[in-house]
Amino acid sequence: MRELLDDIDRWNKAGKRVAVARVVDIEGSGPRGAGAAMAVTEDGEVSGSVSGGCVESAVVTEALAILAGEQPSRVVTFGYSDDDAFAVGLTCGGIIHLFIQPLQW
Repeated sequence: MRELLDDIDRWNKAGKRVAVARVVDIEGSGPRGAGAAMAVTEDGEVSGSVSGGCVESAVVTEALAILAGEQPSRVVTFGYSDDDAFAVGLTCGGIIHLFIQPLQW
């Protein structure tokens, strides 16, 4: 999360809304460990990584929906057997659980 702070601070000063996704659990093999984080602005800027590139585009979509009020803050799960995760490239064989929420300034 610390690697995101400079970007989050800059976005906050620019008045942008931001959502943060954090790895909260991993089952089996995962590309990044628990605590890995990614921030997404309302206009699609991204900082950090939760999967080394495997599911980032799907996480951006989820974060934008949360920022738009279309979805509540929630845990999102991606795994090898999940058709969506496979489609975006999570082939490590594990399952990752991410908590995605908007930042409150």
